[in-house]
Amino acid sequence: MEATLNKPTDGRQAFQRLKTHLHRRMIDAIDLSKAGQLNENDLRSQLRSLATHLCTMEAVALPPEQRDLMVREIMDEIYGFGPLEPLMNDPEISDVLVNGPERVFVERRGLLEATDIRFADEQHLMRLIHRLVGRAGRRIDEVSPMVDAKLPDGSRLNAVIPPLALKGPTISIRKFAKRTLVFEDMVRFGSLAPEIADFLILAVRARLSMLISGGTGAGKTTMLNNISRFISPNERVITIEQTAELQLQQPDVVALEMRPANVEGKGEINQRDLLKNCLRMRPDRIIVGEARGGEVLEMLQAMNTGHEGSMSTVHANDTRDALDRLEMMIALAGVDMPPSIARQYISSAIHVLVHMSRLSTGERKVTRVSELLGCRDGSYQIEDIFVYRMTGIGPDGKARGAFYSTGHEPMCFKRLSAMGHEPPKGMFHSRELSSDANYQAKV
Repeated sequence: MEATLNKPTDGRQAFQRLKTHLHRRMIDAIDLSKAGQLNENDLRSQLRSLATHLCTMEAVALPPEQRDLMVREIMDEIYGFGPLEPLMNDPEISDVLVNGPERVFVERRGLLEATDIRFADEQHLMRLIHRLVGRAGRRIDEVSPMVDAKLPDGSRLNAVIPPLALKGPTISIRKFAKRTLVFEDMVRFGSLAPEIADFLILAVRARLSMLISGGTGAGKTTMLNNISRFISPNERVITIEQTAELQLQQPDVVALEMRPANVEGKGEINQRDLLKNCLRMRPDRIIVGEARGGEVLEMLQAMNTGHEGSMSTVHANDTRDALDRLEMMIALAGVDMPPSIARQYISSAIHVLVHMSRLSTGERKVTRVSELLGCRDGSYQIEDIFVYRMTGIGPDGKARGAFYSTGHEPMCFKRLSAMGHEPPKGMFHSRELSSDANYQAKV
């Protein structure tokens, strides 16, 4: 089988077709009974030798300078992410998005980019999906044509195949960051100001319940991971997630993950079931990775009954929209609660609201930190403590703007002082906040 590797796009697909052909020849040549007797290192070595031999055969007609690349990609087909391997190894890429065999996009520094990565055909892409899904202990087929799973390296995989995906199988991978961003990084990158970081640290230590809102990819989970660093190691924390992403460092952490229904539609354990059960596990704090439905009612009950300092995230366009979404989720719990009572319930449970935004430039910013003071005449009483105001985009393509303290001294200030967490004098004075590249969080 010969391949012409001239045009970038056509050549790439020809290269992938040749690789698929060699991969199949390798499978035919392997004695599976003996392969099972080898340890992984020996098996990898023998497979690499076989791939090298196949690439040097005259019938392959592969230029010598591309043989090493072919061997490496064949090994990636067996053990890695196939054609996506270089994208998964690029530290600047946060998301890998595959829309069928010929369209692969990535998110790099917050912005989408097209790539020249191509699969040989739809079957090639399907084989990769089946292998990745199987590695996560899940299955995908016509009966169950979409799956959300966590890969062994911590990345989150979502796959949808026909008949649901009309233009071919799709993959969305949210890469696992090998190094989690911390407040020091976020201050250096301009995602928040030092005073905002200091206030959030104090809020965690004073056991103020927090809700982090924002759109998809705005950095909600990153912020939640950051805030959790400052939970006392003497507290028992239970996390509840649809797909495990949180990385808490405290010694007494119980991580719970929901379970989807099986092929027969049975065995589902949702977030609400987990929340009900975790209340019997003596938690000091409960962290819900993302509030999605009726579990919000149990989460608010926990915040109101001795589990202060609990946290969650929610998809929303701003802080007020986040509270409206909580009301809608309470309705999904099947409880006949008048809106005015639901608002009182929410406002008594949550103390601090943090809104994350992904700007048009791809940058992530904490655009608002607010205090929820209660509910009066059926309306939420929200006061902004810190805000970010964007004034434009500079010649370097980055946002121009600044963080400000609004001058509102939060009511929780008294609680912070009473618990021995005295905020620095002047923290809440109305002013523009300065940056500090050498900022160090007070752990």
